[in-house]
Parts: sequence; C-alpha cells; structure tokens
Amino acid sequence: MDERRAARYGRIEEQLRGMVEGASPGVVAAMATIAAVLHAKMPHHLCTGFCFVAGADELHVGPYQGPVACQVLRGRGVCLHAVRTRGAVVVPDLESFPGHIPCDPRAKSEIVVPVLCGGRVIAVLDIDSERPAAFDEEDVAPLEQVLSLLRPHLEREERRTALAG
Repeated sequence: MDERRAARYGRIEEQLRGMVEGASPGVVAAMATIAAVLHAKMPHHLCTGFCFVAGADELHVGPYQGPVACQVLRGRGVCLHAVRTRGAVVVPDLESFPGHIPCDPRAKSEIVVPVLCGGRVIAVLDIDSERPAAFDEEDVAPLEQVLSLLRPHLEREERRTALAG
C-alpha cells in the first residue's frame, strides 16, 4: 500500500472514532456512519457497506453507500465465503472468483472483512471497486481497525440479547 493510502486510512479511523465512540446510538447507526465515511473518503469505492448474517447460507443487506445492492445473498459469493472462512477475502478479479454474485456489473474487484461478535461472524463489510485489483492484503488490517470501533456496540447488543433470551 502506498503511504498516501495508509495515511488516508489513519485519518478515516481517527474521524470515525469521534463519530462512533460514544456518539452512535447503536450498531446499525455506527455501521451506517462507517460505510458513509469510507465511501466518501476512498475514491476507488463503488459500493461500501455491510451485510448481516441471516442464516447458515444467507446474508441480508445492511447499511451501505453506492448503487443499489443485492438485498439477499444466498448460497455463494465473496461475502458468504468470508463468513464461512471467518476471514477477510480479497478478490483482485471478480470474474475469476467461482460463484461470484454480480450485484453491479461495473464491479471488477472486491474486499470483504467479517464482523465478529461473541466468536461468530454476524456481518461483513463488503467493498467493491470498478478498478481491477483495487484492494490487496494491506487493506485488511486498516479495515479491521475501523471495524474494531463497532466492538462496544456489538458487546452492548450481545448483552441486551442475552438478557432478553
């Protein structure tokens, strides 16, 4: 990753820290803010957003920015691969990914980073780009750092769910 991009991630994380920590009323609002800021500040993002795990083989669209996205993903795709492997997935050429679900035909590359809560994947951050090879492994750590801002909201949700159950 070039120094300018690394510095941009640092600035984004600092900006988001002030907007999410103690300011967002819940996890969905925090995700919406993260998606909006990442999308606005990273010019190579075509679509930036979250998908929630809705079942063993299904995801539902969450807060996002960009063109209309698939509302339901089933059985295959980069996002479900990230859920199944519990790890980030970087795809430099979407046409070469078996089972890719083309929500927007302009997307040429993608990065997906899982959101973990209580040891399980509850959502993914999904970012598409019109540029081939727009992402690489060096994007994973800064995006995971941004997602760490969700932790207090996720823990609060988990406690609320445990008390209700």
